[in-house]
Order: sequence, then C-alpha cells, then structure tokens
Amino acid sequence: MVTGATGLVGSSLIRKLLELKAHVVALVRDHTPHSGLFREGLYTQVDLVQGSLEEYASVERGINEYEIEVLFHLGAQTIVTTAWRNPLATFEANIRGTYHVLEACRHHCNKIQQIVIASSDKAYGSSLYLPYEEELSPLKGAHPYDVSKSCADLLSLSYFQTYHLPLAIARCGNIYGGGDLNWSRLIPGTIRSFLREEPPILRSNGSFKRDYLFVEDAVDAYLLLAESLNRPEVQGEAFNFGQNQPFSAWEIIRHLQEQMNCHHLIPEVKDRATHEIKDQWLKIDKAKKILGWNFKYSLQEGLSRTIKWYEQYLCPKEVVSSHI
Repeated sequence: MVTGATGLVGSSLIRKLLELKAHVVALVRDHTPHSGLFREGLYTQVDLVQGSLEEYASVERGINEYEIEVLFHLGAQTIVTTAWRNPLATFEANIRGTYHVLEACRHHCNKIQQIVIASSDKAYGSSLYLPYEEELSPLKGAHPYDVSKSCADLLSLSYFQTYHLPLAIARCGNIYGGGDLNWSRLIPGTIRSFLREEPPILRSNGSFKRDYLFVEDAVDAYLLLAESLNRPEVQGEAFNFGQNQPFSAWEIIRHLQEQMNCHHLIPEVKDRATHEIKDQWLKIDKAKKILGWNFKYSLQEGLSRTIKWYEQYLCPKEVVSSHI
C-alpha cells in the first residue's frame, strides 16, 4: 500500500513497484489527472482506495480488506508556504494522518511486515550544527510544516518502542524530478519559466541552502529500506538520504541556466520567504554503512533528466498555457 500515491514520489514508487510485479494498493484522496498516477495510466494497474489520511476508517479499511503486508506512508501536505497559511490542515494531514496509519497497522500487526515512514530533513528544524546526523541532531521543528514532520517521526518511534511495529523512517532532502507540477517549488518553477522565455521567480534572497535528491534515488532508498526491515539494526531507526552537499537557490538556478542556455533570463528576487529554515543538509553515512545505499544521480545528471521531462510535457509552447 502506498499513501500519497498522486505525489511525485508516490507515483514514481508505484511505477517501480509495478515493474517489480507487486500487487499495489493506493490510498487516493483527490482525482488529480496531471499526477503521474493518472497521467501515465498507472491507476488502471492498482487497487484504488478512495479516502483521506484524516479519515481513520478509510485507512483501516484499505489495510484490512486488501491484507496489506508492506506499507509506504508517503501521504502528507508537503508545501511549507501552504502550512504557514493553514497550519490546521497541515497538522491534520501530517500528524493525525500518521497516527491513523500507525494505529491501523497496530490493529493488523499480524499481517503487516514492513512500514516505511517518509519523513524529511525539515523534521530536524533549524540547527547551528550541520550536516544533520540521525543520532546527534534532535527533532526540533519550529514552524508548522517542520513541527508536523517532527511530530510524525516521534509518533512513529513511539509505535515502534511501545508496540514493536516493524517500521523505519526515511528522512530525505529536497526531492526533485520530472512530474512535480507544484510550480512554486524552485526547480519545476524555474524550468517552466525558462521554457517560456521568462525570468524565474525567486521567493527567497537565493542564499538558502538545501540538500537535493533526484526522485529515482529516493524511490531506491524507500525500497531498500523496506527490504532491509527484517534486520534488527534497521527496525525503529531513522536514515538520512541525500547527497551530503548543499546547494543554494542561486546555484540551482545557475545550473539550470547553464543546461538550458538561459543566462539571459535573470531571476526576479522577491526575498519574501518567511518561516523557513535557512540551511539544511544531511549526513548519509548511516545509510551507506547499514543499508549499503548511495545516490546514483549527480545534481547535473538529475537536473538534465528533469529538464527533458518538462520539455516533453510543456512543449510545444501551446501546451504551456494549457497547464497554467
């Protein structure tokens, strides 16, 4: 079962699971035709459970009736600015939604074998000491989105310690790749602007640094984590997944300018980003040592693949305006 099935990572994970001949159940709240799940016709190959994370009955029914053995909990409200505008909805989806999933798994623990909780580097909150390290960096989110991820992680660890649910937590950096249609995000928004021959919009001052992870590397991380959950040194643990190398927003834009030959398009700097963590990146030694994981795609290669996807999706230019 995959929650968050219409998101960038959820759709990519389902595509990979289907390639591996898995029987996939997807919890879906909204019919979003431009998501990979629907756009690529993946929904015709999975069992769809209509419902939301905030509705315990929907979550429990899906797990029980389809006799779920492996659960990837990716569902969440993922946009920082959306959380700032409406914290209640974010807390409902990210906190209540997580304990609904955990509680339903607890009720069916005789069947559930592996649970992967998709978290984020935002769970760590702001820190003077970087990169974040699983055993040394406390969970201390301050703003609504960050707090929701800190809480979800603590809830998950509580269910492991108390009820011995077979779970592990994946804390990823900023995941990007073709198929993300949230244009407020830096990479898809900038690529679309360049394809339209327009200056991209930079919400911050450009100095904020992030750890970026290509979506295929994130999918591989989730699958490897699930496959490793029969090992006692993995159960109840959190693992960082990133490239252990931060890039500022300006650096990302320059990489895109270089690959798309758009040096003439100068970003419009709004400098309005508020309630966001300034710098974040992850130490990934634990995932390397225990899981044998490492990223496959450099930033340059990941961006190249991402640009090609948006060129196919948004061009010719008549198509661009139809998706605004």
